[in-house]
Amino acid sequence: MSEDDPARPGSERSDTRGSEPERPDGGRTVVDEDDEADETGAADEPSVDPGGGDGTEPASAGANERDGETTEAGRADEGDVADGSAGGADTGGPVAVTVRSSRLRSTNHWVGFATLVFLSAGLGALLRSRALMLAAVVGVGYLAYANTTEAPEPDLAVERRLSAEDPEPGDTVEVTVVVENVGEAALPDLRVVEQVPEALAVTAGPARAATALRPGARMTFSYTVLARRGAYRFEGLTVIARNASGSRERELDAETEPAAITCLAPVDATEAVPLRGLTSPYTGRVSTDSSGEGTEFASLREYQHGDALSRIDWNTFARDGTLTTMEFREERMATVVVVLDLREEAYLQAGDDGPHAVDRGIDAARRVFNSLLGTGDRVGIAAFAAETVWLSPGAGPTHRARARELLSTHPALSPTPPDGRVYVRLQLRRLAQRLDDDAQVVFVSPMPDETSAVIARSLQVRGHAVTVLSPDPTMRDTPGRRLAAVERSNRLNDLRGSDVRVVDWDGDERLAEALERARRRWSG
Repeated sequence: MSEDDPARPGSERSDTRGSEPERPDGGRTVVDEDDEADETGAADEPSVDPGGGDGTEPASAGANERDGETTEAGRADEGDVADGSAGGADTGGPVAVTVRSSRLRSTNHWVGFATLVFLSAGLGALLRSRALMLAAVVGVGYLAYANTTEAPEPDLAVERRLSAEDPEPGDTVEVTVVVENVGEAALPDLRVVEQVPEALAVTAGPARAATALRPGARMTFSYTVLARRGAYRFEGLTVIARNASGSRERELDAETEPAAITCLAPVDATEAVPLRGLTSPYTGRVSTDSSGEGTEFASLREYQHGDALSRIDWNTFARDGTLTTMEFREERMATVVVVLDLREEAYLQAGDDGPHAVDRGIDAARRVFNSLLGTGDRVGIAAFAAETVWLSPGAGPTHRARARELLSTHPALSPTPPDGRVYVRLQLRRLAQRLDDDAQVVFVSPMPDETSAVIARSLQVRGHAVTVLSPDPTMRDTPGRRLAAVERSNRLNDLRGSDVRVVDWDGDERLAEALERARRRWSG
């Protein structure tokens, strides 16, 4: 591994007999040993007893005697564990890791030195210089030292604690990692890199540490991540152990006891989405063309025996003595399915910062879902994704909770693009079979290609009123981006020409503003 390998921390390799180990960011990695119990007991970092009853393998009795460790020091460390873990999730102490893969290789750090040694020997023989030959002999001794030992195979136990397991989006979560050497061999150069879930950004502290660990010793490091919608598991470490000379290293992919955070999106809504006229049998807010029970006046008809007195037009009766009955425009509950475009092509982002189009679309779907549910409609969720996403239309608090869970934690709604292929035609047929005849569709897509337009038109020609809610991911700062923006605009205009309603949601405006602007266009 080269010196500029990202897995190698920036600090120099720690000396097992000398200076205090350092963290890659220039700070100090907390290394706890029993002969330093006083210092570690006063520190803020949590401590773990190497020989405690937490299920991990304790250090051998011989090692304890050699290092001067005592049972009393171990009990003191146990007390530190209880104090240090009160604010977060406590896993009960370090748990032995499982090695998923291991690779042994040379670091090539001594190649340059070996070249100088052989060059010195050659020049010494050529020039018959005793000084050069002596330097070469000394160099050969160093080379022999560098290659006589192999990289150790670490035997580690790991504990991971989280400051919060159910944060809100935008909250910060502190992750504390305790690594203990439960083997009987000293680790003169140990580097540990946390496998942070790809979608989470580290906002403070490097998620790695480097130090030397003797048997029974441990180190602690912390870092902070920014929570975002989804469920994430911390369950892996990359471990690199080198021999004392640094000539050989062993890299392990280690599986640890998992720790997880679940970040559910908040329950909020936006402006009500305008829906088309319906003929659903459920009473609701959407007007129909038929007369009956309702609140909006429709017409007068001749009185029939059994008509309710409240529906008789008494003004007409007072004027000419004729009994007439008032008819009102019926209102029905809408059945709406919010369909998300989760294909890889939809993961577009305007610039380097900010959410991509799929994240914006999922946020819009959540708000639209809660808005429609709040106005008495039956709402479901579907998606064109690598995995099946389907929530049947329903209503009520339980249905709202199911939708919140789905939109926050379903694997297909990951913040990162999917690996699997999305079979659009097959999923389109399945969706058409699931939709009720009078179901309306809110298709949430950035409209990145012609396939997305085909989806919207196909649902429209099958008799479903389609409204496209499209987060705009385009920019116009280069000729290529301007061309992409024009192509997307043409696709939206073609859909409008096919009687598909379109909400073009710009990145600089709120969703409610985009819906209100579209409502004015439709009513005009």
